[in-house]
Amino acid sequence: MKKQTKAYICALITVGLWSTIATASKLTLRYLSPAELLLYAAVVSCVVLFSVIAAQKKLGNLTRLTRRDWSTSIQFGLLNPFLYYLILFQAYDLLPAQQAQIINYTWAITLSLLSIPLLGQRVAGMQWLAIGVSYAGVLVIATRGDVLSMNFENPFGVGLALLSTVIWALYWILNTRDKRDPVVGLFLNFICALPCVAVYVVWTEGIRPIAFAGLAGAAYIGFFEMGVAFVLWLMALKMTDNTAKIANLIFIAPFASLFFIHFLVGEEIHESTLVGLVLVLGGLAIQSFSREKVPVASLPGD
Repeated sequence: MKKQTKAYICALITVGLWSTIATASKLTLRYLSPAELLLYAAVVSCVVLFSVIAAQKKLGNLTRLTRRDWSTSIQFGLLNPFLYYLILFQAYDLLPAQQAQIINYTWAITLSLLSIPLLGQRVAGMQWLAIGVSYAGVLVIATRGDVLSMNFENPFGVGLALLSTVIWALYWILNTRDKRDPVVGLFLNFICALPCVAVYVVWTEGIRPIAFAGLAGAAYIGFFEMGVAFVLWLMALKMTDNTAKIANLIFIAPFASLFFIHFLVGEEIHESTLVGLVLVLGGLAIQSFSREKVPVASLPGD
């Protein structure tokens, strides 16, 4: 089998996994709070990532860590997974899954905006069009198509979903300067964030008995979303001879996600959601194919 074929297989499996996460999150939040979901999913993710590191024979990297490595891991861990997933899961808890997952896809547009003050890049021309089109899609989704009334179904939930894109974009801007091995780095981020998540759960909610369905959902998210999908995506990028072709496969995920949301969560998919999704993806497509595009991280959002 050719390397490019293997790259497509890894990428398509990853996209398939990503397309189930909105549904898994919404279903699991019926049994767990956002903080509890993050805690149990992060534990599973740590086990998965450690297993991958062991399989790749990179355990030696964990014995040669400097004080700077630990400092970087703590800072990154506070952004992702702690703040990012805590806010994202809260958004899923407050909003219909179809709204939260599509708004989350605007993180690449947010990255363009953050690149202005943080990277000193100029954003002009087609980039501004991409930003305008994508956020118009968010407006259509958040108001269920009644844009002129500006009547948001859940303003706080929409705000959290948008805030999650800011945190994710900020994380990937900082991640471009990270010299650690990607899998080792992500494992360290999760390990350093885990005590913070545990303290937060105990402080705000305490430890309580959890239904098996809740633990199963958290395990699914930790295993696939926070672990396997990341590794498979890295493998796809390493094996491909055309990164753009692989990256463009992510446009499949939100449509597949709506399918699962409808049939498994039971949400009626509104026309405004489809219109908004087309606008959001249209903006991302403009950004992707624009000559003035801002470089973005290789891993898309949830």
